[in-house]
Amino acid sequence: MSIAEWSCGKFLDETFSKAPAPGGGGVAAMVGGLGTALAGMVCNLTAGKKKYAAYEADIARITDEARKMMDELTALIDKDAENFVPLSKVYGLPANTDEEKKIKQEKMQAALLVAISAPIEIMKIAYKAIKLHEELVEKGSTLAVSDVGCGVICLKAAMECGWLNVKINLKSITDAAYVEKTRAELSAMLADGEKLCDDIYNRVAAKLD
Repeated sequence: MSIAEWSCGKFLDETFSKAPAPGGGGVAAMVGGLGTALAGMVCNLTAGKKKYAAYEADIARITDEARKMMDELTALIDKDAENFVPLSKVYGLPANTDEEKKIKQEKMQAALLVAISAPIEIMKIAYKAIKLHEELVEKGSTLAVSDVGCGVICLKAAMECGWLNVKINLKSITDAAYVEKTRAELSAMLADGEKLCDDIYNRVAAKLD
């Protein structure tokens, strides 16, 4: 059974335990999936309502996009756990001789690139999902506008958690060009995503005053 198929209780218990997964990356994917699911819920509560007929096509598009992103984030819960396996094995390799140290370092670098891939994807998908909520502030049912705010809070957390999981791997990667490019791209995306989330949250909160 995949992690994504666990009950909520099992997911929490396993995260609470000393098991290596799910950890921060898996939690980031789960929280992002929940945030995206809320976009879907708002869409389903809006679709077919005469009051929002002008947005019907947009709501249908957002529904489809939210489902796709939610499924992608769900898959990344398991992918993040799987990607950690090579790295965990490298830690156990011997490093007593220069040759062993060289082999371990080479395998470590390859494993780090695998381990970092899932949190990078989590960040990118969460960022795209935030933009769906941005549309829903005005196009979604006012009865569910609070869920738009809750969704972006989850997605902001997913981005920030993903970023921390990226950074912990980046600090051990020796390819300076890769580190610089990845850090620049993702830090800029994170800053924009956080700004968007805060703006959406404030717009939602204002509608509830």
